[in-house]
Amino acid sequence: MPPNFVKGRQNVSTKNTAKSSEPIRFRTSFTNTIYDVMIGRGWKEAVDIESAWEIHWAEREWVYEVFDTMHLEPQQRINHFRNGRELCRKDLLVKNLKRIKRTLQRDGQIDQARAYEFMPLSFVLPREYAMFVEEFKRSGGIWIMKPIGSAQGRGIFLFSRLSEISEWRTDPRRCFFSDKHENERPPEPEAYIVQRYIENPYLIGGKKFDIRLYVVVTSFSPLVAYLYRGGFARFSHTRYSSDPADIANNFVHLTNVAIQKNAENYDARSGGKMNLKSLKFLMASRHGMQAIDELFLAIERVILRSLLAVQNVMIADKHCFELYGYDILIDDELKPWLIEVNASPSLSANTQDDYNFKCDMLNDTLDIVDLEGNLSGDELSIGGYDLLYRGGMVQRHPHEFAWSTRLGTAIDRSSSTVVRNSQQEEGEIQRRDHNPTSPPTEEKKKLTAAVTRIRRKKNSTS
Repeated sequence: MPPNFVKGRQNVSTKNTAKSSEPIRFRTSFTNTIYDVMIGRGWKEAVDIESAWEIHWAEREWVYEVFDTMHLEPQQRINHFRNGRELCRKDLLVKNLKRIKRTLQRDGQIDQARAYEFMPLSFVLPREYAMFVEEFKRSGGIWIMKPIGSAQGRGIFLFSRLSEISEWRTDPRRCFFSDKHENERPPEPEAYIVQRYIENPYLIGGKKFDIRLYVVVTSFSPLVAYLYRGGFARFSHTRYSSDPADIANNFVHLTNVAIQKNAENYDARSGGKMNLKSLKFLMASRHGMQAIDELFLAIERVILRSLLAVQNVMIADKHCFELYGYDILIDDELKPWLIEVNASPSLSANTQDDYNFKCDMLNDTLDIVDLEGNLSGDELSIGGYDLLYRGGMVQRHPHEFAWSTRLGTAIDRSSSTVVRNSQQEEGEIQRRDHNPTSPPTEEKKKLTAAVTRIRRKKNSTS
């Protein structure tokens, strides 16, 4: 952790750290916020390779390589599912989304199938090169190439001519080499996914951005998922342009911090980020709270459907949980697009606010994992996380929160970090759809008042 970041916000948990007198033992190779959070909870690092541990926050590739050779005790937890690539590798996610869409179409559920059209049109190269060329010749436009397993913007580029990707062209000569001439085969190009580029992104200050959100899944069978209310928008540092002359300028088209921090006008103070609550207020001042509430609910549905698309192919294991980083792009028609799902979202911080945010989010993540045994199992909210799905859709009492989703709303840490659902509330939740005119909650009044203030300020300066 950079020395100018102040520790302390990670120590937000004041509840019982463990039912036994022994501290939770953890293992990790990370030295960033997750390490600070676990130490801040009073947990003890298991340094020796033979030391016992209750939780291992591991590298993704280490889990994929080693998991099947391990024997885990009932109390041990690890932060990745063993075949998490099905959701987080770009080509496999596309495959799973296409499969569930075909299944729904075959069953006559056409509207449900259309609801899964939230990723740009995609092909895997070189395997689907011929199909891609057919589509390219039919519609043209700008396309974006991404290595199937990379992160932080590495290897990504845009193109508008087929000659720019000639090395991914399927070469029939490969078929004529026998096994004994294996070493003579032409080298296979690295697998890439090619997607239609979203040329009409929603802009703020003339600049493109995407949104990073966080989801914790504790089980895929049944699916149990929590969505974090907070997040942040990541901005480019150069005004957006669809001019073909700017097609190779990554400072225009890519929002990854790893790329933008090298821009000449990079703002180290903000880290090129805006918190999700501020973004929501700003967009609501332009379009009204109702439209933005519907947008954020649509984002929530995109996340849920992506999880449902892989639910049946994920290997169920009670030892596993996972923190996913979702990247969402909004276009100028307020349609959300899923860009990718990250199995190892960056936990390093580039500003003090970023550090505080990630420490709070990770503390809440570990509260969900609940190694201390503090939860009862009927919680609807834990810290900044809200239960999204537990074997079925989660609906809340309309008097509790009148908007469709809590995504992008305030996280109140002055009260209890856990909100539980009582049996009395369950009956009211079932009647939610029959009471659309419920009175506004205090939270809704505050949001509406804030949006009104922003609009008045905007009008007074225009």
